[in-house]
Amino acid sequence: MIQQQPHPFDSLTPEFLLDAVESLGYLCDGRLFPLNSYENRVYQVGIEDAEPLICKFYRPNRWTNEQIMEEHRFCDQLVEQEIPVVAPMKNENGESLFQFGPFKFALFVRRGGHAPELDNLDHLLILGRLMGRIHLVGAVEPFQHRPTVDSQSYGHQSVALISEHHIPPSLKESYVSLTRDLMQLLDEKIAAVGEIPHIRCHGDCHVGNILWRDDTPHFVDFDDARMAPAIQDLWMFMSGDRIQQTGQLSELIEGYNEFGDFHPRELGLIEPLRTLRILHHTAWLANRWHDPAFPRAFPWFNTERYWGEHILELREQLFALNEPNLKLF
Repeated sequence: MIQQQPHPFDSLTPEFLLDAVESLGYLCDGRLFPLNSYENRVYQVGIEDAEPLICKFYRPNRWTNEQIMEEHRFCDQLVEQEIPVVAPMKNENGESLFQFGPFKFALFVRRGGHAPELDNLDHLLILGRLMGRIHLVGAVEPFQHRPTVDSQSYGHQSVALISEHHIPPSLKESYVSLTRDLMQLLDEKIAAVGEIPHIRCHGDCHVGNILWRDDTPHFVDFDDARMAPAIQDLWMFMSGDRIQQTGQLSELIEGYNEFGDFHPRELGLIEPLRTLRILHHTAWLANRWHDPAFPRAFPWFNTERYWGEHILELREQLFALNEPNLKLF
């Protein structure tokens, strides 16, 4: 019988967590509450006679110190412009990235709030304004160490991983044929858009990373910040049929253009980026399957049914890529 190797996160015992936070001079009251996070590990930690803090332990060997500090610097620059993001806390020496044992970690203030209502056009207008402000800062300078959202890393590498190691033999021929046509069309669509500026983006703008409170969205978790076209941080706010998405898009861009300057040609990247996210997400699950948290959180993954539905979703994306681009009102 093969004994499963322990995962690095297994060493994050309650005692270790409390010792890590207290190494920075805080006195913990023993209360620990794990928050939804799979790539890293994030906890709410009770502090004696003070508000709880949020402690984030970075996944080992994912980001270098330089890459993490670029994330922190981006957040600091946004805060300096009074943009509502939750940035890492700093100690008296101005440091925001800390080491305890084998783990890098950071602390954050706790923010309350709920997810935005993406079917509320007023919410979309506000989100558009905020993204315009974020991208104005994001365009000031590029990331030097963090990666870029592109078809090679998100698409071709993801397809290679899945086809070589994960797709069931009964579905492999169908998957390989489909993804070959999909990636060819996707690359053609991206090339047809032409040169688009890439800026520092949040990179993962789903509703779980936005806390809505007092008519203001606070953005959290810039862990996936990357160089990307501006539309990368906008298309995930859109859903429904073409008519619905057109209305949503118009509200977002109206708000965005109050502070930024959106390039309409980027509308041709919406479906390519949506397709790349689907491929990348599936490869991410496959790459992390050895982490015990993933089989518990995604029990439906890696089943015959899952792969069949994944292929169906990719066929729908092949159809979507052939549709005319969305247009602004």
